[in-house]
Formats: sequence, C-alpha cells, structure tokens
Amino acid sequence: MTETAAIILAAGLSRRMGRKNKLLLPIQGVPMIRHVAQQYCEAVAGPIVIVTGHDSQQVQAALEGLCVYCVINPNYEQGQQNSVAFGLKNCPIADLTLIGLGDQPLLNAQNISELISAHQTIAEDKISIPMRGDVRGNPIAVPRALRPRLTADPSRPGCMRFTRENPDLVHRHPLQQSGFYSDMDTPEAYKRFRTGGRTNIMKKLKKNPPYV
Repeated sequence: MTETAAIILAAGLSRRMGRKNKLLLPIQGVPMIRHVAQQYCEAVAGPIVIVTGHDSQQVQAALEGLCVYCVINPNYEQGQQNSVAFGLKNCPIADLTLIGLGDQPLLNAQNISELISAHQTIAEDKISIPMRGDVRGNPIAVPRALRPRLTADPSRPGCMRFTRENPDLVHRHPLQQSGFYSDMDTPEAYKRFRTGGRTNIMKKLKKNPPYV
C-alpha cells in the first residue's frame, strides 16, 4: 500500500481578501483552513503538514484537535514557491506527497482520493496534475523519486518551474470535479460562494486558474 503524505499551503498574506484572512472565513460552520484540512484527513492516512506564516497563531488555533502538524515558514512573504520548498523540507518522506492549497473550499475527500487513485493506476512514476481542458488544478501528487528535484535548485524551488520545464515527468489527469479548480481570493468570490454562485466562481477560475 502506498504511503501518502500531504502539504497544505496556508502561509499567504491574503491581500486580495482585504482585512480578513480568507483561511479564517467560515465554510460550513468552521474556518476555511480547518474545512480543507478535514478533507485531507479523511483521504490521507500519512502525515499532513500545514505550512503557516501570515496570522500563524490564528491559523494554528483554527486547526486545533486535527491530526495535522503545523510549521511556520519565517520567509512566507517571499511567496508560494518558498512555502512549497519549506513544506517539502519539513514533511516526512513518503511514497507519494500531495501539495495543495488551503483555500479550496469546494475540494472534498473524494476528490483527493480520486487523484491518488488515478496517480497510482496510470502514472505513479510521474507528477500527477488534475486538468480540466486547459485549466490546471490542485493538489498535485509528487512521487518519492521526484520530490528532491523540486528543491534541487535553491534559487528556483517549487513545483511550477519544474513541471513546466520537465513535461516528460508530468501526467495530466482529466479530472472534472470543481473542487480541484477552486480557490477563494476576493470578498466577491466568497460572497458568491456563500450565496450559491459557484458557476460564476468557476468562470473566473477559467481565466485565472490557481496552481502551485
């Protein structure tokens, strides 16, 4: 059985949301980061590392009681790829490592399990990325053998550069579920989500897809 770990990025400044940290906004009665982490806890048996930074104390408090391990990236203001590298450094080695975002409220445990299954069935020696048409989704799945290569160049760490420069080491899975392609960046997007306007959210994401 493949051991799977997960890294959830939750360190960003949340600037586009205004005064509120989007990860602390309520989703189904709990803070968004807790809701997202719960989905990973249901789908992943191995260690789950949450990379925090901005509002780290509040984010950690929102996760209290869950079987996750929080690490604070002191250089979180340097951007997402820095937090990816920090997460990889602090996450135990596993056969497979998922790298995902803390602001994907439509993502559920079944989506995560489907990505893991697709990876193990079709392309377990490559990095697996959800795709819907030309839209790239999250989380991505990184096999043990390729994980060190994401941080081999300390000046350019992370997934984005590596997957673009090494397409032969990437498999793009046609997964249609909206959870893979959603994030929550602005007050308008959150309001639409709360009022059920998910169609408009998805139209926006097609133009500005989130990815790690």
